[in-house]
Amino acid sequence: MEIIDGNQIAASINRELHAEVASLTGRKPCLALVRVGEDPASVSYVKKKEKTAAEIGVTSRIILPPITITQGELFRLIDELNENSTVDGILVQSPLPPHLDEVAVFRRVNPEKDVDGFNTVNLGKIAQEDSSGFVACTPAGIMELLARSHVDLNGKHVVVLGRSLIVGKPIALLALQKKTGANATVTICHSATQNLPAITRQADVLIAAIGRPNFVTATMIKPGAVVIDVGINRLADPSKKSGYRLTGDVNFSEVAPLCSKITPVPGGVGPMTVAMLMQNTVKAFRLRSSR
Repeated sequence: MEIIDGNQIAASINRELHAEVASLTGRKPCLALVRVGEDPASVSYVKKKEKTAAEIGVTSRIILPPITITQGELFRLIDELNENSTVDGILVQSPLPPHLDEVAVFRRVNPEKDVDGFNTVNLGKIAQEDSSGFVACTPAGIMELLARSHVDLNGKHVVVLGRSLIVGKPIALLALQKKTGANATVTICHSATQNLPAITRQADVLIAAIGRPNFVTATMIKPGAVVIDVGINRLADPSKKSGYRLTGDVNFSEVAPLCSKITPVPGGVGPMTVAMLMQNTVKAFRLRSSR
């Protein structure tokens, strides 16, 4: 059994991006990070993205509108960033407060600056296998993680637990693409799926992205499978300084002995998500600069 080290692979990608950005003359790529409210996880994620951007040489602009911002006001803010020629990428940190429509906000971001990959245009480009778009960062990170861990999906059965626009649907489309590293047979499972363990036991590669801690157990795994755990769940733990501990959607101690490869939580998919955000930002800069 091999534990896939997402920290190590992400660090390698970040080094490659640092070298690429360092070779640029003049203005550097710029990422605008919009965070509404003080959700602890969102605060942590934005700080991590800001830190990684600085390490790579990407300029970051942190924008902190009040939690009371209206939909119209947020739209106007996004419109200003869309029109700003010095901003290459825009990320609106989710989750947003309940009074804001996330999907409408994602659609408001110019597809050419949508480095989070949630705009309808970019999701459509995945389905059309159009590489000019931006792939959502977590699915892109999963594909990169698999490729750099020498997992070829060609002809394999990939089972995806979860059907969200952020992970489940795009990763299924990416695995289906007729290209090197993909070309898989894909099954998507969700809360209404019947006989779930019977399906997951068919998976050569199981991708768990349902947001339920320790949901995937040993009885759901085919021996020798590759397991990618996308879940980041916070469980109360008074022994930790933070007051919580992170766990994935997979019961690691049960499942790991059965796997050929598995990602841990933390230190698996998470670091890859941030690395792919930086990669998308540099790509957006290059596309805009080439016009």
